[in-house]
This record gives sequence, C-alpha cells and structure tokens, in this order.
Amino acid sequence: MRDNEYVITENKCIAENIFLMKLKGDTSEIDNTGLFINLKVTGCYLRRPMSIAGYTHEEITIVYKVVGKGTEILSGMKPGEKIDALCPLGNGYDLEEIPDDALLIGGGAGAVPIYFLAKELIRKGKSPTVIAGFNSEKDIIFKEEFRALDTEVKFVTVDGSVGIKGFVTEGMNGGEYVCACGPEPMLKAVAERAERGQYDLSARMACGFGACMGCTIITKNGPKRVCKEGPVFFFEEIIW
Repeated sequence: MRDNEYVITENKCIAENIFLMKLKGDTSEIDNTGLFINLKVTGCYLRRPMSIAGYTHEEITIVYKVVGKGTEILSGMKPGEKIDALCPLGNGYDLEEIPDDALLIGGGAGAVPIYFLAKELIRKGKSPTVIAGFNSEKDIIFKEEFRALDTEVKFVTVDGSVGIKGFVTEGMNGGEYVCACGPEPMLKAVAERAERGQYDLSARMACGFGACMGCTIITKNGPKRVCKEGPVFFFEEIIW
C-alpha cells in the first residue's frame, strides 16, 4: 500500500448516476483482481473506497455510483485534476481456486470488476460463464465489452428489456462455483443457489487498511476486516 497522487484522465457518466473514472499514476503494486483504492475527496473527512475495476501499467479504472456527498464531488472532477489515494488495498480473488467453468456474476456497478475478472481468467486459459445483471437496458454498462469477451455472456434485466427477464439468479442452474460482485441482497440470493465460490463484499470503511476495525464482520472463522482480510471472501466462511 502506498499513498500516491493520481491524475484524472477521464471521468464520464456511463449510465444513470454511474460514472467511470480513469486515474494515471503508480500501479506497480496491483497484482490481483478484487482489490480497491481509497480516495481522498476534498471536503470529506473520510476517504472513499472504490473497487479497482481494471488497471494497466500506468492507469487505474474505477466505476462508481453517485449516492452521496463524496461521490457527487467525484463526479464533478475534471480530467487533469489530481487526487490522493491509498493503493492498492484489500485481499482479492484467489484465481488458482477458481475452476475453468466458474460462473461470474456482476450486478449494477459490480458488473465492471466481474468483466475484468473474466478477462484475467480467459487470459489464463479458463472458460467462465458471465452473468451481467441490471435493472433495464438504459442501466447496462460495458455492454459491448462484455459481448466481445471470448466466453459465454448472459445479460439479465429486471424489466426484460435485454436478455433474460428477472434477477441474476434466473441465469443460474444452481450448485455452481460462483464469483460475484454487486449489492448485498444480490450476493445473498446468489449464495443461496451456489455451493462454492468467492464474493466481493462491501462495507462502510474509515481507515481502509485494517487499523480502525470499523468494517469488521463476523464470519464462520471469527471477526474479519472487510478492508484487510477482504473484500473478497470464500463462500464457506460468510455468514449472511
């Protein structure tokens, strides 16, 4: 983990209240999917944790939803502005544990980290099936990127405007090994139909690196910090 300064190269709205931001700077310590970055937002006391949706040798991509003061400020920032961030943070997916035919499920803004996880698994020679869930066609993000993946991709929309009608569980057979990222109600519903897997959990955070214990959850293996031992946890240890 380092405290770095990044330059915003892109910050655009890609769906209703959903923004994609690209940050140019040091990415040398990012070595996995499922990690996060903690942004210092001017005018806010606490930093804002954001999942690292993707990265290159010099740029980080995050996707965030405007839900309060901090993210509203972020949405108004322009290319060229600088922002301080702690990066990378957390414990990501254990890629070696993910079988060749795993099911990857992303809901809303959580679909983007799943897209980059799928790309990494495909690069390693695996053939996951991807389910990307949204409320309606207007809420879909990364549609063309998903379609370009060299693997099976299913779109699910609540109103049926694209793909399967209903929730992401409609695309499941049951019993699969699942890697999932999205709202907690979605993750819980997915877990009820899966048998194994890894889940990217979210929690309110303060420090972001395990010192304050503010994001601690109770697991089957005792208390764990979402920011340190997570945010990705194995199915077997989560208490819903």
